[in-house]
Amino acid sequence: MGHVTSDTTSGPTGAASDADREERARVADVAARLDEEILGGPRRYTLDELVEGTGLSHEFIQSYWRWLGLPVTHPTDPWFTDADMEALREIGDLVEDARLDERAQMTLIRALGHTTDRLALWQVEAFVELVSRRDGLDDPHARQAVLHQIPHLADRLSHQLEHAWRRQLAALTGRLAIEFGGEQGETVSADQLPLRRAVGFADIVSFTKRTAGLGSQELAEFVQRFESRARDVIVEAGGRVVKTIGDAVLFVADDVTTGAEVALGLAAPHATEEEIPVRVGFVWGRVLSRFGDVFGPDVNLASRITELAEPATVLVDPPTAALLASSSRYALTAQPPRELQGIGTITPVRLQRAYTGS
Repeated sequence: MGHVTSDTTSGPTGAASDADREERARVADVAARLDEEILGGPRRYTLDELVEGTGLSHEFIQSYWRWLGLPVTHPTDPWFTDADMEALREIGDLVEDARLDERAQMTLIRALGHTTDRLALWQVEAFVELVSRRDGLDDPHARQAVLHQIPHLADRLSHQLEHAWRRQLAALTGRLAIEFGGEQGETVSADQLPLRRAVGFADIVSFTKRTAGLGSQELAEFVQRFESRARDVIVEAGGRVVKTIGDAVLFVADDVTTGAEVALGLAAPHATEEEIPVRVGFVWGRVLSRFGDVFGPDVNLASRITELAEPATVLVDPPTAALLASSSRYALTAQPPRELQGIGTITPVRLQRAYTGS
């Protein structure tokens, strides 16, 4: 048998290799162009040049990018832009002026990274869904179409981001001023969590069963209907959405009555569409607010009470029921005692609107 050699420069295999190389080069060119348009300029600086230009240490700069969720994987490559240089100078000034220790630095920068990572994904996916639905494209082709629109959308979306952030910061500042702006503030002991809040959960009853046969588009629409309507109900009643967790939403309110109005609004059959039955549990208690979330035993209690609720009903714990009992707006009905693992025996109380006869 003679020796067989392969020629990679001609014939079908060679042609395929050439075509693959050309396609990879074309994709790389497109990616580089989009990258420069979105970032506002070319990547021109290495890590060493960034250190020299900002006066910051290698360690701080690498920590900054890692906390942002964009770790520096090739420090000798020109990876950084003029905007990166300016952003690092600004964060360096903030660290010095506000005397931020490493823990505060990490918290602030990770907040930016986590929030903007999710926001960018959310917004791009919204455009993919729009193009797919409007133009009748499957998901991959819709993504190709959106890809080339992103640079043209970036400036407008970034301006909206700053505007919305300032409005949210102003709203938060207003709430803090009302709660803590007086000379006489509440004294909190070392073993107490600092904030009094109504905290509650609303979740979709039998979510897995209801969504088992849905395709990706139907599932997305189902979840979006629930989340959008739940957010509207919570905000209109005076509460705030802390986060959504798949088939559930966690909310807080600054007083127990607002918490009750949020809970009853969410449980109402029309609140999240009749085909999406929701059950709600909430308590008045104390929480720790960190990382854009709330923590504490009362958060866990609200979650566990929600699991006991029937569709389209609201349950509260006895202390919360006692606070609401003086209001003529509500009817409160004690339920049979239940044992909750890790919590003990609790007598949940059903919260309803009082019958007015009208």
